[in-house]
Amino acid sequence: MSESPITNLQLPIRLPSSPMKIEPVTLTGKWVRLEPLSEAHVPDLTVAGDSDDIWRYMLYGRVRDETAMLHWVRTLLELQTHGTDVPFAVIYLETGRAVGATRYMDIRPAHRGLEIGGTWYSVNYQRTAVNTECKYLLMRYAFEVLKCIRVQLKTDLRNERSQRAIERIGAVREGVLRNHIITPEGYFRSSVMYSVIDSEWTEVKQRLEDKLQNLKSQ
Repeated sequence: MSESPITNLQLPIRLPSSPMKIEPVTLTGKWVRLEPLSEAHVPDLTVAGDSDDIWRYMLYGRVRDETAMLHWVRTLLELQTHGTDVPFAVIYLETGRAVGATRYMDIRPAHRGLEIGGTWYSVNYQRTAVNTECKYLLMRYAFEVLKCIRVQLKTDLRNERSQRAIERIGAVREGVLRNHIITPEGYFRSSVMYSVIDSEWTEVKQRLEDKLQNLKSQ
């Protein structure tokens, strides 16, 4: 009998050590500051999130009031304790108020990769420099400080506006994950996956910096 090709496989497979050390950090730009999410942000976020349009394609359901927002924040902070997520409040510098949230998620230090997601903003700050600068700050920190080799983003297949926004950043569309997630409403959501890898960052960074030069804060 021939020997099985896996007979001599030795486990566990040892991966190279990673320079990624994921912990809460504050990132500041011209228009926004990304600071570690906390319960202190709940009142501002409750006001910022007061629109059904914000939650239409999100996976949390409708966060309708301060109690629900507090639960949402505590859920993300619990994920942070497990090392999979690092959530941020998006502070609009001119007012000092939280106008949305975003986070690092699906953090994989051994593979030097993570996802930027869970992003939402008050309707008053959509289609402004806010999202562009948030993505710039998060990606710059991921590639230049954490030394990631892959940053991914994904969105609902139905959310064409989000897809166009991701593509304008310069991320590469990798494909569609069919029936990827069951939403709180029971919908079988398909997700469109995008990524930027380390060899592409210089070009993507320049694209984002050029966009920021030509954008208004509101």
